[in-house]
Amino acid sequence: MAKVTFTAPKVAAFKCPPDKAQTFLWDTAAPGLGMRTTPAGKPAYIFQGIYNGKSLRITIGSPSAWSIPDAREKARELQRLIDQGTDPREQKREALAKAQTQAAAKAAAATTFADAYHRYIQARTPHWSKHTINDHWRKATAPGLPRKRSKALTVAGPLYSFMDKPLATITAAMLAKWAEQEAQQRPTSANLSRRLVRAFFNWCLEQEDLAPCLPDGNPATARAVGNALPSVKPKQSSLLREQLAPWFSAVQAIPNLSVAVYLQTLLLLGPRPGELLALRWEDVDWHWHSVRLRDKDESKGGIDGQRMIPLPPYVASLLASLPRRSEYVFASAATGRPMANPAKPLALACAAAGVGHITPHDLRRSFGSLAEWLELPSGVVAQIQGHKPSATAERHYRVRPLDLLRLHHEKLEAWILEQAGIVFEAQEQPQRLRVVGGTA
Repeated sequence: MAKVTFTAPKVAAFKCPPDKAQTFLWDTAAPGLGMRTTPAGKPAYIFQGIYNGKSLRITIGSPSAWSIPDAREKARELQRLIDQGTDPREQKREALAKAQTQAAAKAAAATTFADAYHRYIQARTPHWSKHTINDHWRKATAPGLPRKRSKALTVAGPLYSFMDKPLATITAAMLAKWAEQEAQQRPTSANLSRRLVRAFFNWCLEQEDLAPCLPDGNPATARAVGNALPSVKPKQSSLLREQLAPWFSAVQAIPNLSVAVYLQTLLLLGPRPGELLALRWEDVDWHWHSVRLRDKDESKGGIDGQRMIPLPPYVASLLASLPRRSEYVFASAATGRPMANPAKPLALACAAAGVGHITPHDLRRSFGSLAEWLELPSGVVAQIQGHKPSATAERHYRVRPLDLLRLHHEKLEAWILEQAGIVFEAQEQPQRLRVVGGTA
């Protein structure tokens, strides 16, 4: 082996002959210190010694980063470790692991709630419905932003206060205090936000780089957080049989035809409010008297995110009376996009009818409740409304074709119209309707 006393000129002049795979140069001043290079590579200081009777070699670093005195001192340090019975390679691995752990801890400390939350939504978007995605963004909305359908600015979402906080600093005590404050202002929204953030933290615990941010597990599962929020009670609001006549009269008096038709259709078809707002003209089959709704894949009767339900005659006449402003059935006159959820016109109509506060979703609940009067099969109602089957027989042993659903659906529509005092002849042309005790 070539041995020289390392000097700056000798180190700079050290090259590997092109006919060799690698070559070494050893220092006489520091035993074990050498240089290694290849024809295509750059030279590096190395240390070579004997540990437990076996040769070992460790790379120290490039001559551009290590001076000759520093390289010699490192070689002597490695030799001392061997003399003490320590494998320097193991010590190097431990040092690298410690450095990586420290780097991960530093990165975890710098990761904010917003950083991880945005990653979470992006990762889960292919598996979520549009409604779920909107819920996650809405609960984290920043204040003071312009709204799409209103001149008023946005208010801070329940989760917005966490956005700029490091994920590692969010504790169960912090969440419990947050839940107590939110419960006083918007308890329903706070409950939903807690469920969303609990699922979010569970996802973080499954991510290798985010799990260190939550060393004590999921803080949102702490009992103190749940106790700070009121229990969610099922809503019971729905139209009663005797309220149908004044309700239909008040709704039909709404000046906006699209809103009036939408609310009546919502009651008579029983869909989710958003499903009906997204209805397109191509989804209405006038020949086979059916409607295709954008649905959840797991719902009863849903296939590939869609479900087919009957189009009963009165609803068909209502839809036929609407102007075709765009591809959407319930389109805004200004934009051609689906109109906004008409909660305010509904509230005014309900006040005029004296039926109490009814929301658009309450009309969906009313559809199922009114079906009880005719003792319609619960599975039929669930399939029309897109509810998940609740029993083995429904999941695996009931296949109801559209015409069977139509038999029951038309019966229910006729009964509701009868209770509302609306005389409707199915063979009449659309809008040739006569209302008894109401507004035509």
